[in-house]
Amino acid sequence: MTTAVVFDYGFGNVRSMVRALADLGVDTTLTSDYRQALEADGLVVPGVGAFAACMDGLKKVDGDRVIYDRIRAGRPVLGVCVGEQIMFERGLEHGAHASGIGLIGGSVNLLDADVVPHMGWDTIEAAPDSVLLNGVENERFYFVHSYAAMEVKPADTARFDIDLQTSTERVSWCTYGRSRFVAAYERGPLSATQFHPEKSGDAGAQLLKNWIATLQFIRKVVL
Repeated sequence: MTTAVVFDYGFGNVRSMVRALADLGVDTTLTSDYRQALEADGLVVPGVGAFAACMDGLKKVDGDRVIYDRIRAGRPVLGVCVGEQIMFERGLEHGAHASGIGLIGGSVNLLDADVVPHMGWDTIEAAPDSVLLNGVENERFYFVHSYAAMEVKPADTARFDIDLQTSTERVSWCTYGRSRFVAAYERGPLSATQFHPEKSGDAGAQLLKNWIATLQFIRKVVL
């Protein structure tokens, strides 16, 4: 059976993600245990709240090390909401910068819109050949956030002994107010969504199925 860990570091709507994956037949564990998180077929990194607080919480339980080690080994990771944001190099909140995981180049900033947060269902501009969004490119997904990444820049992942240069980068976008921001990111074993697939009905379930299929493919290759 395909296995996944939803990483429990104190930040995130973890129960809904555990339930969503379990409903799709995945043996899902909620834990912050390094070994379990490293060895599962897939790792989901959720996140709600402030960028800096999430990073601090993640580091306290070696979550950053888990992510680096998995990506280095080609093992899939899915970041959701602030779990996507912290994959970027840095976040800016209340005038203060905080360092992120640094696997995606660029920074996370406040949305430029008349009403913030961006809350509710919205369409996205799916990247060509997106694996995550295959079959749901024109569907609506559920967002709840005030910050986002407005651009993607090259990231120096070599400092983590990680090489993603040979993997195709796929970036999907959403527009809200005057901001065009990263809605989903895919590169090699790293996937991330600003929206909540676990709260996005049938479209979100299909996205999770697409991600699970990549876990099953890698599992077959390894075995």
